[in-house]
Amino acid sequence: LPIGVTVDPKTSTVYIANENGNSVSVIKEATNTVTATIPVGQAPLAIAANPQTGRVYVANVVSNTVSVISARTNQVTATIRAGDGLSAVAVDPRTDRIYVANAFSGSVSVINGATNQVIATITVGLQPQGVAVDPRTGTVYVAQFRGNSVTVIHGTTGPATATIPVGKTPQQLAFDTASGAIYVANMGGNTVSVLSP
Repeated sequence: LPIGVTVDPKTSTVYIANENGNSVSVIKEATNTVTATIPVGQAPLAIAANPQTGRVYVANVVSNTVSVISARTNQVTATIRAGDGLSAVAVDPRTDRIYVANAFSGSVSVINGATNQVIATITVGLQPQGVAVDPRTGTVYVAQFRGNSVTVIHGTTGPATATIPVGKTPQQLAFDTASGAIYVANMGGNTVSVLSP
């Protein structure tokens, strides 16, 4: 069951998390063919790439780990224990910080990409489902599925600084680098909330 997808623009490579297969498929854009299948943890649910370092981060919801994949070798180079119920992952390429939403523990784990160590755990609220980073400022946005809100974190290790009400059961976030807007998909209301920068 393919569920997550990310692209490394530097190498024109697509990475897809296969939740039921406990693996990641690697696709080269030039040929649109699968060039590798990489085993990861149990039930990979989210995936993000850091084109600056050539690493791909996979959030495994059942094993509560983040698999770190080398884009050069297509091998898992590290496995990092994070929170409970990993539901989303985002990368800040400027600071080499990785943010992982932990749905069951109501927190975000902050990973130092250089050391593969969790350097902070930030309490954010009710069942975080999505996470996005503004790479210009390092501001982190977290969708609170049961809180009907988005939590804002300024700085690389928190704490949370604001909570913004959005639609019902927000699940995913996307950041627009051109306008600075955050788009929030609200599953329960079939709406999209737009947060201005």
